Amino acid sequence: MEMTDAIDVFSSLAQETRLEAFRLLVRHAPEGLPAGEIARALDVPHNTMSTHLANLARADLVEAERHSRSIVYRAKLGTVRALAAFLMKDCCGGKEEICAPLIAELQSCCGAGAASQ
Repeated sequence: MEMTDAIDVFSSLAQETRLEAFRLLVRHAPEGLPAGEIARALDVPHNTMSTHLANLARADLVEAERHSRSIVYRAKLGTVRALAAFLMKDCCGGKEEICAPLIAELQSCCGAGAASQ
């Protein structure tokens, strides 16, 4: 991930509704949710939610797929993985023992096998 891409991701997530929407989609990965369901869950008007979802899509955090009359949004976990790798690339000057607690925390929330996916 390039610096400008990371800035775009952080900028997109630096708004409460977008952050909540993204976290909701992460909880529903990989199936995703229809836009209307996201708007209802967050109590946001549909047109406002559409604008927020478009912003997340421009930052490559979500993808959309039309299903009949609805649009299903999915979190792009690959972007999150790339952002985490970008942030941790030079972790602690190569001192594995300093990064180990962070890695352990990620494994505990996702399961040991998920960290390598």
